[in-house]
Amino acid sequence: MKIKSIAVLSILLSSVAANAENDKPRARDIGLVVGTMQTGKYNAITDVAGVTVGHHTVNIGEDVRTGITAIIPSSHNMYTHPVPAWIHSGNGYGKLIGETQVREFGEIETPIILGCTLCVWTAAEALKDYMLAKPGEGQHTLNPIIGETNDSRVNNMWSPDSAKAEYVVAALENAKSGPVEEGSVGAGRGTQAFGWKGGIGTSSRVLPMSLGGYTVGVLVQTNFGGDLIMNGAPVGRELGQYSYKTQLEEAARGVVPMDGGSMMMVVATDAPILSRNLDRLSKRAMMGIARAGSVAHNSSGDYVIAFSTNEDVRRDRGASAPVPSKTLNNASMSPLFNAVVEAIQESVYNAMLKAETVTSSRGTLEAIDVEKVKEIIEKYHVTNYDKNISPGFVE
Repeated sequence: MKIKSIAVLSILLSSVAANAENDKPRARDIGLVVGTMQTGKYNAITDVAGVTVGHHTVNIGEDVRTGITAIIPSSHNMYTHPVPAWIHSGNGYGKLIGETQVREFGEIETPIILGCTLCVWTAAEALKDYMLAKPGEGQHTLNPIIGETNDSRVNNMWSPDSAKAEYVVAALENAKSGPVEEGSVGAGRGTQAFGWKGGIGTSSRVLPMSLGGYTVGVLVQTNFGGDLIMNGAPVGRELGQYSYKTQLEEAARGVVPMDGGSMMMVVATDAPILSRNLDRLSKRAMMGIARAGSVAHNSSGDYVIAFSTNEDVRRDRGASAPVPSKTLNNASMSPLFNAVVEAIQESVYNAMLKAETVTSSRGTLEAIDVEKVKEIIEKYHVTNYDKNISPGFVE
């Protein structure tokens, strides 16, 4: 049955909409300034004009802690005029629906939905019905884009309550521009990062006009392991939590991060680029999580979905004549590469710092101690790079 109205959500008294913005700090609030490029107004993926984000967070009973996050690239008819896109598989251990058509055509024609591992098929069905119910948004076929990470540390993803079409509709209809809620919300409700509570994070960069003035915005759903590094400071090691800790130190204290766990990264830009250079841009996103301490473990499904919102590179799906595209050349890509690496790295920090502890009957994911993080990054002199970086500094 097709989903025609959000009204059905009124009966879901046990699930909650995206949490109100919490008062925990983002990276820059504690002096953790990543890179050299300027952020956009909101330091979020929504700094790319036209992009909107919506969350629906679900807490049901003792063991369901999950949610859905929707990223909508544009309000225009994406079926008749798809947006150029690419999906890069950094490590393909995951259930990403819609990948092959994107890699074949270099375009996406629907919003992007993020959720839990066993939610993807329900989410795909829900997004398909939601889009086909709109006049002109698809005909006999549609290619929904659904990404996931495994939130089973605290979420019973086998429960029917973890995957409902209504959650997808709610996230889509909650989508808005402006500030984006981060941390333990939406698809990040039950996820982790480096063994602590992770979740949804976002960041953006704006190129100077001399380099085109383009904006790059990213959003991440963290659920991966490694050794947490913040601007070079070994935060994970200082806090006694890092990969293979037991084997390396023959110690059992603390929680050892899981091997992998997955990472979804969404990259938006208003730069006029087509799928080939979106492929190149998406590959650089992996460098951003590497800077934060990830090595893309064997069981970590690490994917990057990249798209351009620039109208000059949209093509009429039904055009029979050649369609010209005004695109950047290869030599103009380096500043965009720099922007995406910085934004991905910072978005991981934002996800962790904004996250709140989440507990269920399955276990607990503890939020990282922000005060201890502040002590460590100050100890290693990696704060306020935008104000006090000094070449040749010696303690």
